[in-house]
Amino acid sequence: MILKILLILNIPLFLFADIVSFSITPKEYHSRKVKILDAKKLNFSDVHELSGLTYIKGHLYAVSDQGILYLFDIKLEKDKIAALSLQKQYRLTNKNSEPFKKKKRDAESICIYKKGFLISFEGKNRVLYCSVKGQKLKKMKLNVLLNDKRRYQDANKGLESVVYSKKYGILTAPELPLKGNNQNYHTIYARKKIWKFKAKGAVTDITFMDTDRVIVLLREYSYFTRHRVTSLVRVNLNKCDNRSVCQSEILALLDSANGYKIDNFEGLTKVGKNKFLMVSDDNENFFQKTLLVLFEVKN
Repeated sequence: MILKILLILNIPLFLFADIVSFSITPKEYHSRKVKILDAKKLNFSDVHELSGLTYIKGHLYAVSDQGILYLFDIKLEKDKIAALSLQKQYRLTNKNSEPFKKKKRDAESICIYKKGFLISFEGKNRVLYCSVKGQKLKKMKLNVLLNDKRRYQDANKGLESVVYSKKYGILTAPELPLKGNNQNYHTIYARKKIWKFKAKGAVTDITFMDTDRVIVLLREYSYFTRHRVTSLVRVNLNKCDNRSVCQSEILALLDSANGYKIDNFEGLTKVGKNKFLMVSDDNENFFQKTLLVLFEVKN
């Protein structure tokens, strides 16, 4: 009966699906270094403001600006996002299992670490080691240059990224270069070392591509023209000069002025050899979308 009513009213059935196919590329799309494999628009009623992703063998974890940790089951098949289902969600909490207050809950990035996750925050800039259910276990020590909140460009321009490797340890980067730094270079910080690279835009996430190379997700946005640019930059941490400026290259420049239907991409994670997912933050805004994009980096 419901099906007949929907057909009579000419309401598309896909409006009631949790994920819907979505094309972000213009008709004339050519890229030598990045291939967009698939994109889906997420329609989960209680999932908003996703800002960080991490992938573990068929499971996709995401954190939101609202201080929520989501667990999805995901099926990647034949270079497509074949299925995505929300399994659980947890409030991020302190050691006493109390949800973080509003000014402390703005989670921006997540990665696997030991038996849980590392999660970075802005507002109150920090990186926490948390359990798989989002409870704080430990506050991690960061580079001393990141400790002074007055050096950040803005309270909302904090630690947008975190990633970990055995070789390099915990890496993080502020959204914009710190005050007093050369504003033409972004800086990636380890506990006792830094790496710089030249790129436009604001850093929104970082993930490792292989042992020494990371991919950095950046965005540019104009509130007046609604012009958006999403950039993917590869940085080689093992090839840097004596000023700590590293070899880097732009892999993709997705510009809305050139027909790309993009949104506010903030989260990035590796899901296979040279394959990655990125997600956009809808800001819980009716006019924005939560887009999940699968792409491949060509060697």
